[in-house]
Amino acid sequence: MASHRRPKPASRTRVTVLTATAAAAVALSAQAASAAPAKPSKPTSVKDAKAQVDTLYSQAEQATEKYNGANEKLKSLQTEASTLQDQVARQQEHLNTLRDSLGTIAASQYRGGGIDPSLQLFLSSNPDSYLDQATALDQISSLQSSALQQLQDAKRTLDQERAEATAKLAELQATRTELGQRKNEAKTKLAQAQAILNSLTAAQRQQLANDDARANRSTDRVDLGDAKPATARAASAFAYAQGKLGKSYVYGASGPNTFDCSGLTSWAYRQAGVTIPRTAEEQASAGTRIYSESKLSVGDLVIFYGDYHHVGFYAGNGMVLHAPKPGAVVRYESIGNMPFQFGVRI
Repeated sequence: MASHRRPKPASRTRVTVLTATAAAAVALSAQAASAAPAKPSKPTSVKDAKAQVDTLYSQAEQATEKYNGANEKLKSLQTEASTLQDQVARQQEHLNTLRDSLGTIAASQYRGGGIDPSLQLFLSSNPDSYLDQATALDQISSLQSSALQQLQDAKRTLDQERAEATAKLAELQATRTELGQRKNEAKTKLAQAQAILNSLTAAQRQQLANDDARANRSTDRVDLGDAKPATARAASAFAYAQGKLGKSYVYGASGPNTFDCSGLTSWAYRQAGVTIPRTAEEQASAGTRIYSESKLSVGDLVIFYGDYHHVGFYAGNGMVLHAPKPGAVVRYESIGNMPFQFGVRI
C-alpha cells in the first residue's frame, strides 16, 4: 500500500487491524502446512481413475475461480483502504491545525487578563465533551463560534472516515483469509488427483497420458466450419486466443504464456481492447446471454456447469476453444463434452 503521513495524535486503528491481519495470515499458513489431503479411494480401472481425476480437477477449478475472484477483490480493497487511510491522515492534520488555532486564541486571551470559560472547557482533559456543549454557551464570540464549529465538523468527519477505514481493513482481512482458503482447497484437490494417478500402474498412467496427448493433438485437425463472429471485438479476441493454442493450462494463470479457463478469455479480450471480469462466474454476466447453441457466433463466451465455473470461446461447428485442465493445453474441444449453460456475447 501507499505510505501514509503520521499525524498527531497517532491513530491506533490501522496498526491494530493490520496486526490482526498479519496474525490471521500466520495462523492460516500454519494451518495450511499441517493440512493433508484425504486419501482417495483406489480406482477399479483406468476409466474409473480418469473419472475420479476429472471430478477432482473440476473441483479444483471451482476453488481456483473463487480464488481468482477473491484476488481481484483484494486488489480493489487494497486501493480503497489506502485511499481511506490517506483521507484519515489528512483529516487528522486538519483537526490538529484547528485545535492549534483555538489554543492560540486561548493564549491571547490569557495575556489579556483571562481565558474565556468556553476555551477553558475546550482545553480541559476531556475536550471532546466540549464539542457537544459549546453551542449552548452564550460567552462564545463569533470568531470562536466559527472556529469551534469547524472543529466540531472536522471531528465528526474524522470519526466517520476512521470507521470507514476500519470496516474496509476488516473486509480486507477477511478477503485475505478467503484467498488462502481457496488456494489450499485447490491444492488439496490437485494432490488428491495426483494420488489417484500415482496409484495406477506405469502402463495405466501411460494410457491416460496418451489419451490427453491425442486430445491435445486434435487441435491440428479440427473442422470449425464457416461460422462468423458477431462483432469485430469478438473476432479480435478469438484471434488472440487462437494464437495461444498449445500453451499450458495452469491454475490461476492469466497469460501471456500459461492460462486457466477465465484467464484465457479475459486476456484475449483485453488484447482486443475490451475489459471483462476475471472469473468465469462474473463473465457469465458480462454481456448478452445466448441460450441456444445454434445461435452462438465465433468469439462468444461459452459458460459451462451449473455454478458457471468454466468458460471458453465458441469456435464454430460445435467446437469451443478453451484452457481445459492440468496436463492439457489450450485446445479445441466439442461443446458437448461439458454441460453447456449459455453463451455470452460481449
